[in-house]
Amino acid sequence: MPNQRYVNRMYCLMQMGYWGMLGSFTAFQSAILLDRGFSSGDVGVFLALGCLSGMVSMPLIGNWADKHPEVPVKWLFVGLLVPTLVINFAFFFTRPGWWGTAAVFLLLGVLETNSFPLIDSMAMQFINAGVDIQYSLGRGLGAFAYALICVIEGQQTARFGIQTAMLTHGVLIVAMMGIVSLFPQFPREALVPAEERKATHSALQVLRANPPFTLMLFGAFFGMIAIMPIPNFMVTMIGDLGGDSGHLGLAQFLMAASELPGAFLVQKFYRRYGSEKVVLVSLAFMIVRPALILASGSLAMLLLVQPIQMLGYGLFTPVSTYFTNENVAPEDRMQGQSLKMVITTGFGSMAGNLISGWALDIGGIPMMLTICIVSGCIGLCLGILAVQVRRRQAA
Repeated sequence: MPNQRYVNRMYCLMQMGYWGMLGSFTAFQSAILLDRGFSSGDVGVFLALGCLSGMVSMPLIGNWADKHPEVPVKWLFVGLLVPTLVINFAFFFTRPGWWGTAAVFLLLGVLETNSFPLIDSMAMQFINAGVDIQYSLGRGLGAFAYALICVIEGQQTARFGIQTAMLTHGVLIVAMMGIVSLFPQFPREALVPAEERKATHSALQVLRANPPFTLMLFGAFFGMIAIMPIPNFMVTMIGDLGGDSGHLGLAQFLMAASELPGAFLVQKFYRRYGSEKVVLVSLAFMIVRPALILASGSLAMLLLVQPIQMLGYGLFTPVSTYFTNENVAPEDRMQGQSLKMVITTGFGSMAGNLISGWALDIGGIPMMLTICIVSGCIGLCLGILAVQVRRRQAA
């Protein structure tokens, strides 16, 4: 087994590389599209298409990886990043129309968004083998890297133009490929022998086998509808209050940087209260976030409320990984992580972006945020129901 300290250092670096890479594009993708003349409704459709394509591909890749554990996950990861790099620069140097842009976001959804469950699975392989991986610390440092890239790139785009965000994105894709290549490979001798492996199950079988797990995921789905569109349409909120792309970068920094202290809170809360209760806390703050933004009446106040992200998405991302690892059979864990991403971040982002883009065009920011608040309330109710069902099963 590789040295534990080295594995942890590389895992933290990989989380930082991934979230820095992702933030360099996703934090500015709406602004890039609006700068190319697309409407808010168009932006919502493009972002939803990216989520949809990732939802289709993630369970397929996760199921394949569960069936072929002898194939190192890190090389599967690198294989997804190579075409991502090509598509990024093709999009930068061209100006495709509506359908061409839709195709770009479909492909990026399959290739780049799909990478995150693989990172989780790489950590869980070592954790399940007894290696103490500091997952929450890595996730917090990843959020900080996302924040740092956003504020730097905000100044970059304010000076050189919003389209230059894709140049930074390309550089960070190359850096990420190097980091993943250096991450320690899980030892083949530690894998369960082929003849002792249990058969994997379909996504539907995994969901049917554990109703509380499924209910909690659908609660998180509604929670994601409440919060995921906010960063994507932050450019509109800031523009309405007189800000520019520099303020957009600062807002993204304040939002993402708050997840670093949240990573330390997760470990404390998880050990004391368990994953289910911490997920419920995160769902509650997915209601608070859009409510505070709706109450913001100035650019300064909008910026000040961004750190509330720490107790919503900041708690949910790491604790949901532990929650999934605890509630899915060992032979289906990689697919379980993919399902978690599909139902929560995937379906939630797709539905949230579509609904929010439509709401912005019809009723503006207030209508969009009101829908987010209502969706968050539904998510919390489903989460509470999931805990009650599990308690009845345990009785």
